[in-house]
Amino acid sequence: MNDLLEALRGPALLAATVAAGLQAGTYYTWASGVTPGLARTDDHTFTSSMNHINVAIVNPVFLLSFLGAPALSAVAVATTTGNARAWAIAGLVCAVGTVAVTAMGNIPLNDALAAGGSRADFETAWVRWNIVRTTTSTAALACLAWAAWRS
Repeated sequence: MNDLLEALRGPALLAATVAAGLQAGTYYTWASGVTPGLARTDDHTFTSSMNHINVAIVNPVFLLSFLGAPALSAVAVATTTGNARAWAIAGLVCAVGTVAVTAMGNIPLNDALAAGGSRADFETAWVRWNIVRTTTSTAALACLAWAAWRS
């Protein structure tokens, strides 16, 4: 069994790191380009664009990385030993944190906006939650990359 875990360690850490990177990149892109661009639009354009994007993002490609990042991080933890394991665990905690922030922060705001909520009630809070998940997903990426380096 130890031989199997050892054989899977590298691929598991690589896959978890890539998935975390995709998540961090997604949220970083929102923080650095999408929301600043949308901030320059009128209320109707902002609300309409966010509603369309929030529907479009729920697709198999996004969901694979969104749910895959914590799942692959868990596999990385299971296959990693020694000092690297603590970093893999930290990566898992951050990856799960990213999903939790999205579920408890961004998604309820998306739903409220889709139900007719106002930009004023949505934008500032959504941007703050996105910065939090950008931070957690970037931390997951860094921890998993460090775990890979240390293993």
